[in-house]
Amino acid sequence: MPGQASLVATEYYAHPRNVFWEIMGALFGVGREIDYVERLRRLSEAGIALWDVAHRCHRPGSLDAAIDRTSVEPNDFAALFRAAPQLHTVCFNGGTARDLYRRLVLPTDPAEGRVLAYHLLPSTSPAHAALDFSTKLIRWRVVQAALEGAPGDP
Repeated sequence: MPGQASLVATEYYAHPRNVFWEIMGALFGVGREIDYVERLRRLSEAGIALWDVAHRCHRPGSLDAAIDRTSVEPNDFAALFRAAPQLHTVCFNGGTARDLYRRLVLPTDPAEGRVLAYHLLPSTSPAHAALDFSTKLIRWRVVQAALEGAPGDP
């Protein structure tokens, strides 16, 4: 789920210390300095979609650790996969997204037997300070590789 700054701004990764847009800028030339609607358009043109695992949940504050796991309602991934038959890779921005997907989405076989590649990436959140920007950027390069057809791991 988006954090408080993102919910208020109605933009993904709106917190100024979240490095998602800096990473997208380095990888695809789609940085925070570009208007938000234009960023989304350019990501889409590059073959990237942004979507949350959770459609809604209860979470006081912005930390993923504060999500009440029993309150999570997942997004309709089956509908997404039907609408985007070209989708071949799912990248998770942090372990919470991956864990929620594994627990709430994967058991329903939303891809209806289609083989997808999965990549766990380090969270771009300022709360995930264990890795510096350079290390995160190196790990996020898998997104470029995925767009070029490299395999992933579940």
